Amino acid sequence: MEEKLIYKGIIFDLVQKDVEIKNKTYKRDIIRHPGGVGVICIVDDKILLVRQERPAIGKETLEIPAGKLEYGENPMECGLRELNEETGMACDKLELLLSFVSTPGFCDERIWIYKAINPRKADIKLSLDEDEEIDTLWLDLETAFEYTRNGKIDDGKTVIAISQMMAERN
Repeated sequence: MEEKLIYKGIIFDLVQKDVEIKNKTYKRDIIRHPGGVGVICIVDDKILLVRQERPAIGKETLEIPAGKLEYGENPMECGLRELNEETGMACDKLELLLSFVSTPGFCDERIWIYKAINPRKADIKLSLDEDEEIDTLWLDLETAFEYTRNGKIDDGKTVIAISQMMAERN
């Protein structure tokens, strides 16, 4: 079906697409997004989180280290880079836990969640992106899970990641 570019942005594009439902054509606004990666980093039963201001929701969040993919970029390479840039950590490898679509009703973004295997402080820390201001925080996994239940952590990828870690423990 026909798709028309409405807006080309830095982070996403907006298209309008004709879709057929029950033999009738409807217009849908769809956000095209290259996807993202989040990394779970756990040491001594503590999870590494980043704290940053999120203008879209007007508040500071606690999240797992994460970043946006470039179109065609390997998600694992992106995860290794973002872990280093945002936290100064490195690891032997990343293990894919799951991937999911964030909001399939209007957006094609897919997020990959990896677990850092044998995490450690990086020998060389990469610089943050120019428009990022991030603090790190180690939080007991049980406390982090409680934060997902009481709303102190409400970022979707982080809630899923912490819930996945708790499920693996039990």
